[in-house]
Amino acid sequence: MKAVHFGAGNIGRGFVGLLLHQGGYELVFSDVAAPLVDAINEVSEYTVHEVGEGGVDTVVTGFRAINSATDPDAVVDEIASADVVTTAVGPTILKFVAPHILKGLGLRNPSAAPLQVMACENAINATDLLRDEIRAQAGDAWDAIQGRAVFANTAVDRIVPAQPADAGVDVTVEPFYEWAIERPPFGDAPPSIPGAHFVDDLGPYIERKLFTVNTGHATTAYFGAQAGVETIAAALADDSIAARVSAALEETSALLAAKHGLAADDLAQYRATILRRFRNDALPDTVWRVGRQPLRKLSRHERFIGPAAEAAERGLSTTALVAAIGAALAFDDAEDEQSVQLQAQLREQDAATFTAAVTGLEPEHPLFPQVEAVVAARQSELAGT
Repeated sequence: MKAVHFGAGNIGRGFVGLLLHQGGYELVFSDVAAPLVDAINEVSEYTVHEVGEGGVDTVVTGFRAINSATDPDAVVDEIASADVVTTAVGPTILKFVAPHILKGLGLRNPSAAPLQVMACENAINATDLLRDEIRAQAGDAWDAIQGRAVFANTAVDRIVPAQPADAGVDVTVEPFYEWAIERPPFGDAPPSIPGAHFVDDLGPYIERKLFTVNTGHATTAYFGAQAGVETIAAALADDSIAARVSAALEETSALLAAKHGLAADDLAQYRATILRRFRNDALPDTVWRVGRQPLRKLSRHERFIGPAAEAAERGLSTTALVAAIGAALAFDDAEDEQSVQLQAQLREQDAATFTAAVTGLEPEHPLFPQVEAVVAARQSELAGT
């Protein structure tokens, strides 16, 4: 069995690639970072180090890497004969992955088992986005090749912090992970991925993860940055920050319970697990790494506006989420391009224009005036500096 994985970074090697290796797949990493591709090809094994309670070291073997920027034909050839294709590149990069998969499907033996495609991204229904991009690029050829692949959405969760400078291709991760995968697209032949679990309805799993893990992580980062704290664990050691993060997650849990019928007690236990993971001192995750790309994180269907908008539509509380949005607006990191853009836009646009452009909310939406108010408050702070 063979798996082609796009994105040979820390998540690719330390989570998705690891589980595929444990499932018995020959691993082919595809990436555009030449130094990383070269480093992977220079070794015959790498180690995934789990740090924290219950952590173990796992050695990964049976892999190679291809530079898809300089040798795209080699990637296409691998896809044509692969069993599985996965990604961990970021939702906005999927459109650049699509042409390789499309060409690989075109070369695939029509009698072969369908290629099993899963986008493992921090986005809702990312595999659907990838499939739609492939279909759009295929045009009239789509009808002839669509039966050569099946596409399944996934929900993935594992904290992989910034790595030590001397780590090489080894990866340090937390012990906890979750990989939930849609069962129906595979019929009676799901991929062999130990540790993954297959579910009939992925929606609640995706939103539970995004609106708890991602919302909580970013909320901790932004309040931590405001307080001048360096790491996520240190931020949650501050009782006032911990209380604000907990309040935001109580609001997202209320939405999840109302929307998906999830049990309040189960959600409370899930929140406690997530916050315990964030407090792992063995993971030196910085507020600056977690808080990067604030414009994306403040967009319409992301971790703040997404749940807050739905909560507001249902008449649920959004006070703590809006406070977290205010903290995100204050994220000022000269080394992060989106942070620089964010602060520039706050200075250049009026509050209503900024709110509509960045969050995608319509002025008549019930959340709009609350967000507009925290935008105006941040603009007042900037005007006073």
